[in-house]
Amino acid sequence: MKYNTFQVVAKARFFVELDDIPTIRDFLSSDLSGVRPRFVLGGGSNVLFTKDFDGVILRTVIKGIEKTSENGKTVLIRAGAGEDWDKFVEYCVAHDWGGIENLSLIPGTVGASPVQNIGAYGMEVMDVIDSVEAITLEEGKMITLTAKECQFSYRDSIFKKDLKDKVIITHVNFRLTKHHNCITNYPDLARELDNFSETTIANIRQAVISIRKSKLPDPSVTGNAGSFFKNPVVDKDRAASLRKFFPNRLGFESTDGLLKLSAAWLIEQCGWKGKRWGKTGTHKKQPLIIVNHGGASGEEILQCALKIQKAVMNHFAIKLEMEVNVL
Repeated sequence: MKYNTFQVVAKARFFVELDDIPTIRDFLSSDLSGVRPRFVLGGGSNVLFTKDFDGVILRTVIKGIEKTSENGKTVLIRAGAGEDWDKFVEYCVAHDWGGIENLSLIPGTVGASPVQNIGAYGMEVMDVIDSVEAITLEEGKMITLTAKECQFSYRDSIFKKDLKDKVIITHVNFRLTKHHNCITNYPDLARELDNFSETTIANIRQAVISIRKSKLPDPSVTGNAGSFFKNPVVDKDRAASLRKFFPNRLGFESTDGLLKLSAAWLIEQCGWKGKRWGKTGTHKKQPLIIVNHGGASGEEILQCALKIQKAVMNHFAIKLEMEVNVL
């Protein structure tokens, strides 16, 4: 329960914490390096354990934040993969380094941020990542991937595909701004910012924190992993067809003509907002979040997710893709 925000009970055959590069090399030269399966764990905020894990879980806890270079417009910040993500955002905002303030209060670690390409309120972490440092688990080779090499896309990266469980991220380098281009076009954020006398990255951070606290369950109180499903993306023809039946609030159009639908809206239309199913269900204010009301097993939470998927498919003929890693 300590290492997953769903607060489900699960055991690992082996559990290894890695706090620096020499420790990683020690692991790679040990007998444990041959154990399979293996899973690289961050803050446990994007994983659902449906059973005990009969392998080795590697948890990176490398710390450290340093400014490695700067020019008149930007600073390059190198952060350890084990740093708490929101503490890192707080640190950067306090130094007036912009580009991640909209991503405040997202649970997890710095090392997990590029894996998921976390995003919120019009901002994605791929827009500020300069490079990602990692060690390959087979050869023990140090590698550095540029942002382009990370193959970022919506809630996706090379770390969820070709490099999944094949590398351990050690550090992430962020290119942050000294003169800020604030992103405030999301309606909820714009409304919350009306409570402030000026728009600064510090005020944006506070506004985002206020919104998230008012709408989303605290994982330390109510077990959850944030958004369980991705917002589905459909092409122009499918979007036009949907608009005939649902002319209002379908989603957000992208520059390439695709339409990103609101998964929360789809789920709510199927009657699942705040619905309880056994010891689990969806949050009363945000149906995109599946919660553990207490004592739910990982398998029960998964079955709830599958029921939601089926309901949306039956009603809209749209398949919701799970954002959470299910083990």
